[in-house]
Amino acid sequence: MSYTTLRSTEDGVLFLAGHRRRFEPCGTEALAAFDAFARTVAPGVWVLHFADGRLSATARAGSRLFPEMPVRYAVSPFAGRRGPFRKPAPPCAYDPFRLGGVETLLTSPDGAEIYESANAAVIALDGDRILVVPDDRPRVDSVALAALRERVATTPAPILVAAGLPLVLLNAVKGLCPLAVADPGLRAAAGVVLLRLEKLLFDRGR
Repeated sequence: MSYTTLRSTEDGVLFLAGHRRRFEPCGTEALAAFDAFARTVAPGVWVLHFADGRLSATARAGSRLFPEMPVRYAVSPFAGRRGPFRKPAPPCAYDPFRLGGVETLLTSPDGAEIYESANAAVIALDGDRILVVPDDRPRVDSVALAALRERVATTPAPILVAAGLPLVLLNAVKGLCPLAVADPGLRAAAGVVLLRLEKLLFDRGR
């Protein structure tokens, strides 16, 4: 079974190639079904499953993420794994951490390092450097993060809770979603970087 959640506009599916790759494990039949869907899909947010030789598509509401939303921390349910893995369809181990109005940042067993959130990849802004979670850390193989790394120079490095760097959530439905930054100088600098990233991602987001 393959699964993805995507956003489409009048110009087509955002991050099309990345979403298509999620159906490769199910073979040519799944890819053909995805391609047919992508050619005619109406604007909106869609949940796609391919199983038993059939692609199902269900419209859903937009992202539950919003800028500067409150956060909580919890140890990742996948902390014992190594490296990125395919996005699991619900019901899954992420479900208990998906709470309305607050986002859960998922960490290493000692709580020191952020791997991802319950709904998105996480990047950190360190001046002009864009920090991404190292490739050996357990996290969903994010379509949006892969697109970012194709278009922007990034630095794999542990994202430490104690560092206090500006954090940005990133997924294929919401795009970039900055979390709150207390320091005015850091907030202003992060805003400049975010404008650049937004342009690079969504001017070429297909």
